[in-house]
Parts: sequence; C-alpha cells; structure tokens
Amino acid sequence: MKILARFRKPEPVAIYDRIGGHEAIEVVVEDFYVRVLADDQLAGFFTGTNMNRLKGKQVEFFAAALGGPEPYTGAPMKQVHQGRGITMHHFNLVARHLSDALAAAGVPSETVTEIIGAIAPLAPEIATGEANKATV
Repeated sequence: MKILARFRKPEPVAIYDRIGGHEAIEVVVEDFYVRVLADDQLAGFFTGTNMNRLKGKQVEFFAAALGGPEPYTGAPMKQVHQGRGITMHHFNLVARHLSDALAAAGVPSETVTEIIGAIAPLAPEIATGEANKATV
C-alpha cells in the first residue's frame, strides 16, 4: 500500500492556503476598500455603510470562495446588491481594485487571475443593466 501512496497525486492546495490564509485575506480586503473608497465612481455605493461589518463579511466571503475552512454566512449576492444600480462597469472597476490589492500583497499574477476567475461568475448576481460579462 505504501508504494501506491507514492504515486497518488497530492491534494491540491486551496488558494486560501496558497495566499496565506485568513490574515492575508484581511490585509487584501483592507487595501481593497482603501482603493474602492478612493474611486469616485464607486465610493457613493458605500455611503452610510458600516465598513467594519462589511470588511468582516468580505473577508468571510473571500475566505470561503477561495477554499478556506469556514463557510460564508452572509446573504446571497443577488439579495445584497439588488437595486443598488451596480453596472458591469462598476463590477469591473471593483475587480480591477481587487486585482491590484492582491498584487500589492504579493499574490502571484497567475493566482490573481485564478481568483478573479472564481469571482467573475458572480457578475450576473451583482450587476444589472449592461451585458453581464466581466472584462478583468
């Protein structure tokens, strides 16, 4: 049996673990929101928002989406974003800020592409209006 174990493919390591786990995601989310809130095209969406709560939910969401050990317990994406006037233009701006925050944290470009690829299918649940196709 031990001989066969040598030939088995190792379990793939989750993106969550590859980028440094919970602490790394917290750093990325903090930088991400600095970038988003500095963007005049996006900042208005967050007026009156409890940013500490939002950042906590965002960390939880990204951790779960990237293979972390805890599930996401927030509301469905469509429910959270519905009626806010978020277009694909806004979605793509947010994705670009996420890419930049990940890169600034030292995440390799291939992994950034993987992460954006995991988030992109959520576009139809978040954005309305223009064709729901992520371009980042």
